[in-house]
Amino acid sequence: MATAVHAQVCVVGGGPAGLTLALELARRSVSVVVVEQSARFDRSFRGESISPDSVWLLERMGILQGLREQTLETHRLEISDQGRTVLRADFSQYDQPCPYPMELPQPPLLEALAKEGGTLPGFRLLRRSAAVALLRDGARVTGVRCKGPDGEFEISAALTVGADGRFSKIREMSGLSYERKPLERDFVWFKVPRPPVWDGHTYRVRIRGARHGLFIPTVPDLVRVGFNIPKGGLKELRAQGVAALHARMDELAPEISAEVRASVTKWSDTSMLDIFTTVVPRWSRPGLVLVGDAAHTLTPVLGQGVNHAITDAAVLARLVSAALAGGNGTAGLSGATQRYQREREASVARARALQLRQERAFALSGPVPVRLRRAVYRLVDSSGPLKRRLLSGIYYPLQEADRVRPFDVAPVPTVPAEA
Repeated sequence: MATAVHAQVCVVGGGPAGLTLALELARRSVSVVVVEQSARFDRSFRGESISPDSVWLLERMGILQGLREQTLETHRLEISDQGRTVLRADFSQYDQPCPYPMELPQPPLLEALAKEGGTLPGFRLLRRSAAVALLRDGARVTGVRCKGPDGEFEISAALTVGADGRFSKIREMSGLSYERKPLERDFVWFKVPRPPVWDGHTYRVRIRGARHGLFIPTVPDLVRVGFNIPKGGLKELRAQGVAALHARMDELAPEISAEVRASVTKWSDTSMLDIFTTVVPRWSRPGLVLVGDAAHTLTPVLGQGVNHAITDAAVLARLVSAALAGGNGTAGLSGATQRYQREREASVARARALQLRQERAFALSGPVPVRLRRAVYRLVDSSGPLKRRLLSGIYYPLQEADRVRPFDVAPVPTVPAEA
């Protein structure tokens, strides 16, 4: 077995949650090792929508500098039902430091986080490595056994963090109970060139009966398209040939039909996302804690998964660094991880409840339920205060709360001016 690695914190998973957490910890003088199984950050079609609150956090962390050319702001939201627009939102009307959602592909974001972390002495990223077992001292987790390019090795740590996503192996190995709740649909995703009749800053939702599609402009001049299929229905749909996908786009967004036919010529040009939500009653046990999708898998609606992952990381870093600095040992760390869950679970629960309501609304079919859905959207659209309250609760809770109690992130290291 290779030489053991020692750190105060071991983070398993180099996604948005894991790398944000590791960077925030390293900036607070905590030694941290990130275990990432991929050799490079290649996460197409995953987590590209960044909520305004996460844009705000990444701005404060200094991460978006140098990434602007790879981002695209969403200025408007438009929902159409049965061919008629039933709700519009203009994000420029919200008085926030960062009012706009942003499209940012994960590879450049993760590379920026890793690059910034690499400038700090306490940060270490181990690529092409996977956690295969937890190390334990009685009931307490004391690190992980990993398998890397040169064989197995152990990482000992005061705290091990499961940041390894919706199918978390750390969650499985931890023994923490959870419930996976499959939804009644899956999602097919692909990218095509943006049609000339569409602007590049409007997020479009198209609904017809129980079918719906998301049309999200992204960089450089593309549209990320997702549409729902029945749970487990991909095999049946693929058996109908790619023409079935083309017909679905004709139904939902005829403006984009030509681009879809030119770009999506076979099913391998798409990817499928299994839609479910995961509820984990306890996010931690002695020596271990879960963050992001590992702690609370959300659906793709309104880009909340990445948003809550990044917020989890910022909150946990503040609490864990304070506990380590306080010198209260294992008891202090356990208190920090429990407080982290108390601070975060209400916000996650609200996001999940909102997503599930939207899922049920999208799934309605039949004349009466569809008319009711359209009436509800139009009611929200016609009431400025109601629309503002709903969207503020979705997109701006951190920025709103910061006005009352400043949200704490680690200071960005300053670069000494050249003489």
